Amino acid sequence: MSGEVTSAVDDLGGVAALTAQEASAYLTTVTEVASGASPDTAIPVLTLALSQILVAGARLGAIQDVVPEERFEADPGPDDDADPLRDGLANVFAGIDEYADVVDPLTSAELTAGSLSGDLADIALALTHGLKHYAAGRHGEALWWWQFSYLSSWGDRASAALRVIQSILSHLRLDADEEAVADAEFDALHP
Repeated sequence: MSGEVTSAVDDLGGVAALTAQEASAYLTTVTEVASGASPDTAIPVLTLALSQILVAGARLGAIQDVVPEERFEADPGPDDDADPLRDGLANVFAGIDEYADVVDPLTSAELTAGSLSGDLADIALALTHGLKHYAAGRHGEALWWWQFSYLSSWGDRASAALRVIQSILSHLRLDADEEAVADAEFDALHP
């Protein structure tokens, strides 16, 4: 029996380490996109980053509920200021930042406004909170936080943001000028 408990703890330690790695990768990518240094790659890079962090979240949602050792969450210090990241992302997505969102697709068809820059920054803030616990050696606390915040907030925001990013990518790739399409069809049929 103690071997099973040790194995479960080791497995959770591995999940925490993997989640920390994936959270760090997401933060690096979003920070780079927010800098505006590579606007041509922002959409494809965010498609990958959001997909990857959603895989991490799905893993957290699929495992047993993580219960922290302490009854109260240890204070990891003040939350980071997400405004510079949010503002940088809003600049990158100027004109396409806001979108229509459903409050809760299961319980209500009520529409609300969403913000891509807000979603990406909120996800970053939640992941950073967990990374502070992880860096302080409180791996169980980090895992608990990531799981809780995935289920309560950032999983939903990441799913919505990925849908918006995918929609932007589809419009960029598939929307074409009708005259250009007709010319291409004519050229293809009359070599």
